[in-house]
Amino acid sequence: MSIDEGNKLNQLLQKHNSGGLYFSAWLKENGYSDQLLKSYRDSGWLAALSRGVMYRPGDRLRAFAVLESYNKQLGKNFHITAHSALELAGFNHYVPMGKPILIIGHPKQEPVPDWLKTDSFDYSFKFFTTEIFSNPQLATVNTDYPHLKASAPEQAFLECLLLAPKQYSYMDLYYIMEQLTTLRPDVVQELLENTDNLKVKRMFLYMAEKAGHHWFDLLKTDKIALGSAKHKLVENGSYVPKYKITVPKELYEYE
Repeated sequence: MSIDEGNKLNQLLQKHNSGGLYFSAWLKENGYSDQLLKSYRDSGWLAALSRGVMYRPGDRLRAFAVLESYNKQLGKNFHITAHSALELAGFNHYVPMGKPILIIGHPKQEPVPDWLKTDSFDYSFKFFTTEIFSNPQLATVNTDYPHLKASAPEQAFLECLLLAPKQYSYMDLYYIMEQLTTLRPDVVQELLENTDNLKVKRMFLYMAEKAGHHWFDLLKTDKIALGSAKHKLVENGSYVPKYKITVPKELYEYE
């Protein structure tokens, strides 16, 4: 390897988050030719995870670094959602067994590549996409990963409700709702006014009112469209006339 090749390699490695990836398209845009990349692979400095996707041998591929590099280098918008975003914000009811799971949201126009579906990372990824939020509420995970965002807690809980009861039980989600004492009423209001899933909005309001959170009293519920049709969220449940939804009996009777 020439001195110039070595210098370019050092520059590349110094700027990179440990456990992340390198993408050929981005590398070529930044002056790394196919010949140079082949030299790095032949020398053992880089290895291929998939076509056009490389990593540093010996690195443990870390979910946050992988998503950061994917978003940064290729301009993607993958982010952390649902209960994974709630865990990052300090709210947790689930005790994971085995390899932890990270719920990843992505725009529908950005399909999930096959390499991201492999078991190569420190988390198991589950993917989720929705267009019910016309004004998504996202926040940066931390300063080490400026291109990786997570759903704000207010949106993350709505995403959990969207995935229930298949992904989460309503009772487990209510236990989390009881912890959500610090939700911001203005953010909740914005989301509920601009979210078109009536079932999710009704269950959110029902749970929030049942939990007795102070921020619920600050909501302008008359501005939140809830529709008029009845919705059965579960079979053999209890009907809540105020919100026109049928909820699990266990939740209805819980005090």
